[in-house]
Amino acid sequence: MAHRPKRTFRQRRAHSSDSDDAEERSAEPEAPGEQAAPGPTEEGPPSGGGRAEVTHWRARARGPRGRGRVWASSRRAAGAAPRAEGSDVPESRMVDLSTDEESETHHSPESKDDHSSSSNSSSSLEEEFSSIVNIPDAAFIQAARRKRELARTQDDYISLDVKHTSVITGMKKNSGEDPESEPDDHEKRIPFTPQPQTLRQRMADETTPRNEETSEESQEDETQDIWERQQMRKAVKITEGRDLDLSYNSESQTVKKFDTSTSFPPVNLEIIKKQLNTRLTLLQDTHRSHLREYEKYIQDVKSSKSTIQKLENSSNQALNFKFYKSMKIYVENLIDCLNEKIISIQEIESSMHALLLKQAMTFMKRRQDELKHESTYLQQLSRKAETSTNGSLAVGEKTPWILEEIESRRSQRRQARALSGNCDHQEGTSSDDELSSADMIDFQKTQGEILRDHKQIFEDVHDDFCNIQNILLKFQQWREKFPDSYYEAFISLCIPKLLNPLIRLQLIDWNPLKFDAVGLKQMPWFTSIEEYMAGSMEDSKKEDGSDKKILSAIINKTVIPRLTDFVEFIWDPLSTSQTTSLITHCTVILEELSTCGNEVSKGKQDLLKSIVLRVKKAIEDDVFIPLYPKSTIENKTSPHSKFQERQFWSSVKLFRNILLWNGLLPDDTLQELGLGKLLNRYLMTALLTVSPGPDVVKKCSQIAAYLPAKWFQSSAMRMSIPQLENFIQFLLQSAQKLSRSEFRDEVKEIILILVKIKALNQAESFIEECHLDHLKSVIKEV
Repeated sequence: MAHRPKRTFRQRRAHSSDSDDAEERSAEPEAPGEQAAPGPTEEGPPSGGGRAEVTHWRARARGPRGRGRVWASSRRAAGAAPRAEGSDVPESRMVDLSTDEESETHHSPESKDDHSSSSNSSSSLEEEFSSIVNIPDAAFIQAARRKRELARTQDDYISLDVKHTSVITGMKKNSGEDPESEPDDHEKRIPFTPQPQTLRQRMADETTPRNEETSEESQEDETQDIWERQQMRKAVKITEGRDLDLSYNSESQTVKKFDTSTSFPPVNLEIIKKQLNTRLTLLQDTHRSHLREYEKYIQDVKSSKSTIQKLENSSNQALNFKFYKSMKIYVENLIDCLNEKIISIQEIESSMHALLLKQAMTFMKRRQDELKHESTYLQQLSRKAETSTNGSLAVGEKTPWILEEIESRRSQRRQARALSGNCDHQEGTSSDDELSSADMIDFQKTQGEILRDHKQIFEDVHDDFCNIQNILLKFQQWREKFPDSYYEAFISLCIPKLLNPLIRLQLIDWNPLKFDAVGLKQMPWFTSIEEYMAGSMEDSKKEDGSDKKILSAIINKTVIPRLTDFVEFIWDPLSTSQTTSLITHCTVILEELSTCGNEVSKGKQDLLKSIVLRVKKAIEDDVFIPLYPKSTIENKTSPHSKFQERQFWSSVKLFRNILLWNGLLPDDTLQELGLGKLLNRYLMTALLTVSPGPDVVKKCSQIAAYLPAKWFQSSAMRMSIPQLENFIQFLLQSAQKLSRSEFRDEVKEIILILVKIKALNQAESFIEECHLDHLKSVIKEV
């Protein structure tokens, strides 16, 4: 029988768990079935027990290394099985084979069979030593079987030796391969307790169930691959030397073995000390080089900082940067300050507007109520029957008190005019805007509180952020130092927005309806902006960003909205003083806007539109001229006649105030308002109800005096404007009546009125018709 060549292996420790396992194996008694011996290898796929044993060997071969790669899938583990068998088994397993020939020759058939089964399941050992193992032929296998049967028949007793367990175990393992060699029933030993296991076996038992649970399919693939490789090695016969070469090459690529036979130089304390000193010297040198580099870097940083400082102090770019940065910070702080204060400014502005509106509404409501009560009272006087029945209801309580209050204010105004020497005054042309002492005190108190709050808004703010002159000085420095960037930034468009809150704050106590109000050009902000514009250095190329438009933009965005609010809500068109003051301020504002573009003209149109609407509203709401019988009006002392006279002259006053807007409002608008709506609708109706006389001529002369002279400046004009046609016809009728009466001297006054309003053709016709040749000279003088 051919035996395998002797195999000697050196003992190697690859892991601490392997060393522990080796110690346990050495402590256990050596059973014949546990010793490695050459044995036949039967062909065929591994059985179930063999599959479990292969799994156990692979788990032991992988060892702890197989648990670290969590990302590997079960399919990758199955595919990597051949590499694990060929590379890891020699490292993770300690092989301890005896080289004694005696132990080799006295192996029992069971141990050979056990070794054959284990060699079938351990593909890694077969891959390592396939080059030196000869596969036995069929005759050798049959001889081995007969030898095992003879040995089994000789053992007709149950051995008390512990090694018998291994023999029986080996027999059980071989029984799956050879059904004919199964032991008898009395030879089978029933295990009542589990066998003692080594540390490696326990580790394998813990690893195997885990692997079986996670990758049962992988294990089946691995077992199938092992069986296929075994069959391939059996089918292909390769020479021994070539097989040995391939085995060693594959192992050298995957496993680095440590040869304990290699001799090392002697090691003593001096050598270790010398090596440590050498290492320490190298580290010290490296450390010193690092320190030198660190010091060099520190010096470089210091020199860079000093260079930056020098450049900042000497370079023009640095100075420019400093200026722009300081200007940016200043503008940001200014905007933050104004954003915080704008709420308070709006509140105070609204409070002052509400106070003035309340006062204006008080005057308007009082005038309308007094007019209503006085008219009702006079109607009751003219109808004595209704007065006797309803007098107690309408006149008994409120009306007499109101009438007394009206007459009291009128007497006070008469006294004031007498003291001033103004005796040529018509009743009804004065403004009834007197307040009672209590109302005046209340108004002044509220106004004082608002003005105190107005002064406290910027108490906690530096002058550079609330003084318009200081703010403009900052931008003036920018314009002088860097004019290009100044105009490229369109500062002329930004300044009106920045100054808007501050100008609104200065306009809180400004009332353009008062005759003593400060003019726009006398305001501090106006003069500051004019000085800023005068110092402008831009040329014709910077026309788009010209500073000359700053003032007009401020007026358009800030002053005009303020003025429009006064016109719409506070201005009383019946008040001549308010109208005159308002016209004065509007004239100044519109003159400043005369050089502006479309945006400014829009503000101008909005202002003029609000004036027209307010005048229309006054004509509709405040003009009332009652009509009474001539018998009642002829008595100049009657209350009806006095009331009608006051209302007529009040309407004439409104007529005058409307025509004062000449030059600001278009001529066609003024003619429509003054002549079409007021003269022809109300004044002419009142004049037609009165008998011609000196009073009528005086009223017509006053109306003609208020007509703008520029309407009749054309020397070639011989026909008056169409809206005066009714007025001209009334003058001609009155002249005809007066020419036949005792008031012939009044006819000349009427002719002069016709000549003034350029009704020359009508005047000549009237002179020729009435044969008033002495009045032709009046026409020739024109």
